[in-house]
Amino acid sequence: MTVSPASSLTAEPRSCPAMLISAPASGQGKTTVTAALAYYHRQQGRRVRVFKTGPDFIDPQILVYACGQPVYQLDLWMMGEAHCRELLYRAAGEADLILIEGVMGLFDGESSSADLAQALAVPVAAVIDAQGMAQTFAAVAYGLANYRPGLQFSGVIANKVGSAGHAKMLQEALPADMSLLAAMSRDEAVGLPSRHLGLLQADEIGDLDARLLRAAELLNSFIPCLLPESVNFAAISTDPPPRLLQGKRIAVARDAAFSFIYQANLDCLQAMGAELVFFSPLLDSGLPEADSVYLPGGYPELHLQTLADNLPMKQALKDHHRAGKAIYAECGGFLYLLDSLADKEGYQAAMVGLLPGNAVMQTRLANLGMHSLQLEQGEIRGHSFHFSKLDAVLEPIAVSTAQRSFGHGEGFFRKGSLQASYLHLYFPYKPQLAAGFFSGLQSD
Repeated sequence: MTVSPASSLTAEPRSCPAMLISAPASGQGKTTVTAALAYYHRQQGRRVRVFKTGPDFIDPQILVYACGQPVYQLDLWMMGEAHCRELLYRAAGEADLILIEGVMGLFDGESSSADLAQALAVPVAAVIDAQGMAQTFAAVAYGLANYRPGLQFSGVIANKVGSAGHAKMLQEALPADMSLLAAMSRDEAVGLPSRHLGLLQADEIGDLDARLLRAAELLNSFIPCLLPESVNFAAISTDPPPRLLQGKRIAVARDAAFSFIYQANLDCLQAMGAELVFFSPLLDSGLPEADSVYLPGGYPELHLQTLADNLPMKQALKDHHRAGKAIYAECGGFLYLLDSLADKEGYQAAMVGLLPGNAVMQTRLANLGMHSLQLEQGEIRGHSFHFSKLDAVLEPIAVSTAQRSFGHGEGFFRKGSLQASYLHLYFPYKPQLAAGFFSGLQSD
């Protein structure tokens, strides 16, 4: 992406209270605390913008529900620092508060939460699950605060605290210069349920509003300590993408089976001139009138029979492809286009059949991590995260490069106007390349 100077009308830095909420590991309660804070401030009439560190689709759904605004990802490697800065600069111009949820542990990954916080000068608050801990809580907190020199560390939030006495013990153990920002009591009415890819999707948690309300109540008395300091976000803008999709209409799958999509990808397609219309492969009997189809990732394995039984939708996709119109599919959308998909119990169902091959869900993770994909038009970046094993007949036209030493490349497949892979690609990294996914009429 090309970085250009901000216009003279927006050249001044924008100041906004901001905090990155991290933890020593996954499962400590980052999402619960971030969502509870966003929910609380929204209920108080404040404009809250929330971001998620790293390539995550499920946590942002919870955060969108909590703050009432779109949630964007922030990742230095996948997106580039300039793009991260631009998103935060825009948010600072319209928000009273910015919250950034971290990913995994504070220092985990090649582009970690700590890397992001340090690059953007955003202070960090760490959530620590305090169950079964006393003075060791302070040791973990001290390690997080001092492991990397120069990291702005605001303090710690104790989660799942057993009693007022337990909270006092935790506070007394901390170094004198470290703040216990909050002590959140253990409460079964607050936890967020999960499955193999992470938390349940927001639409699946029927009592999500009650859970967030209760979590906000548990933090209510600590709000004065949890108000972050203001951060100056420098003025920056990137060149808008070319209008390569002007006049194009793209049908985007969006339902309980296909919901893993970056909001930034949709924004990018619209910025290139595309009109977006949404449809449901689960419920609709046909495609909307469109030039191209976008099948994002999701949970097709949880809806095998419904997808298999929707014969009109499968035929509509075949007719669309036969007409030379573009189809672009990622991960779950890719699996949907195969001959068949089987869940981890072994139940197999017929899918669309546009790509020769079959996939079977595994009980263990098959691939995870950041990837770089080199195509004819250049490089684009994204990530892979799936539990299925693929048996494909078609040879890939390219194989991605995994950034993790123990990761493996993902094949990128093309069949006529259809292009698909396990990868979740980030379109704003290379909009010109992404536009080609929706142009159609490719040769086999």
